[in-house]
Amino acid sequence: MLHQRLTQKMLQKLSPQQIQLMKLLQVPTANLEQRIKEELEINPALEENMADFDNSKEDLTEPEQINDNDSDDYDNDHDADDYGDDLDVQDYTKDDYDYNSDGSDDYGSKEEKKQMPFAVGKTFHDFLDEQLNLLDLNEHEWQIADQLIGSIDNDGYLRRDLDAIVDDLAFQKNLTTDINEVEEILRTLQRFDPPGVAARNLQECLQIQLERKEQNANVKLALEIINTQFDAFTKKHYDKLMKQLNVDEEQLKYALDVILHLNPKPGGTSDVTSTVNHQSIIPDFTVENNNGELEVLLNGKNAPDLRISDSFKEMLTSYGKGAMKDKKQKEAVVFIKQKIDAAKWFIDAIKQRQHTLFVTMETIVEFQKEYFLSGDEIKLRPMILKDIAEITNLDISTISRVANSKYCQTEFGVFPLKHFFSEGMQTETGEEVSTREVKKILEGLIAAEDKSKPYSDEYLTEQLKEKGYNIARRTVAKYREQLNIPVARLRKEL
Repeated sequence: MLHQRLTQKMLQKLSPQQIQLMKLLQVPTANLEQRIKEELEINPALEENMADFDNSKEDLTEPEQINDNDSDDYDNDHDADDYGDDLDVQDYTKDDYDYNSDGSDDYGSKEEKKQMPFAVGKTFHDFLDEQLNLLDLNEHEWQIADQLIGSIDNDGYLRRDLDAIVDDLAFQKNLTTDINEVEEILRTLQRFDPPGVAARNLQECLQIQLERKEQNANVKLALEIINTQFDAFTKKHYDKLMKQLNVDEEQLKYALDVILHLNPKPGGTSDVTSTVNHQSIIPDFTVENNNGELEVLLNGKNAPDLRISDSFKEMLTSYGKGAMKDKKQKEAVVFIKQKIDAAKWFIDAIKQRQHTLFVTMETIVEFQKEYFLSGDEIKLRPMILKDIAEITNLDISTISRVANSKYCQTEFGVFPLKHFFSEGMQTETGEEVSTREVKKILEGLIAAEDKSKPYSDEYLTEQLKEKGYNIARRTVAKYREQLNIPVARLRKEL
């Protein structure tokens, strides 16, 4: 049975401006220019400031915050009657909304404007196609070879089953063939450069490379290891290898040295570029050490200078002089005001974004001051998002957006902001240390071990306990995996 009743609810909603501001915070500096270009294309009231500007320092106080009330100015559902006959155009024609995003004005950046570099040249598959065109193949064979090359991944492997390729040729190209013919053409492709290309697995890849080498005793032994003892080789069962192959340790060492100099990913390190566009990392921040004083510079070089269009101001002024009795004239004024409102908000959002980034990075630098002065990772203090949020009075989600996909250039290299965050743990003396410090010590212990007798996780746990870090063996194993260090058996060398 249906009932009618009154209820009260309290809801918290984000305005469109707040949502877009959160999205702007996530955009790294390298992509900010593209985002601004998109806004310039959809809003004719917003334009780049091409004129010269004053290079004096601007005030770094917090810009006007965007709140829910701002959404009223940017509601596209307004009609002309909402504004009335008497439209005050003064707020829309003043010059307070020229925004210079150049870091030298806003946040002291000294870097030059940069273009984002892209890798150019032939792709890996183009390189294979060029070699294919040099072969004397008929149309039928060429289509099979072309299908095989298209199935090779960026590492240089053919991971698709030959049965599936036969089916692909039948359905996509109406070409009838069989596995034997496809495999025969595959053998032809496996003679292409780089050596090992078109292999179906690692064993075949290494085998192809060894077969193309000048055959001597070491290469022949290496080929026998790959052909007959591949499982023992991958597990580093050296005693078993010497017994099965009837060789001594020195002979095995020379053969393994040949294998270790082969390329396990022939497509990934070819002389031509891969199919993926590689972008250079453009740091969002720079931290400079000026005689012990740390200075944070915000890179705003990918953001052009923005301002409200003078032509839109002039149009609004001219329309505002009349009584605006005509409905079309009112609609024109409403359109102009909507676009100016949107442009003002976008300029404010960019300013607020820059301010939030700058305040967050300054807080991180102050929190990790000892690290930024020395570059020693052991001096990184335990720091989580909540610590920075409490100091800056910003929400944890805001700090998370700032830390995501952002990079900082220091004297010691370029690091993602997430590099400076880590969990904490207590030593036996009660001192709180960063887990990154423990990982650094663990890495040092493994680097100094005798590779013929690498340390087990149990021994590493004992060593850390002697240094005052009371952690479990499974935690040591977890940290070792996070450092991409294999288990002791796979670290063993002759």
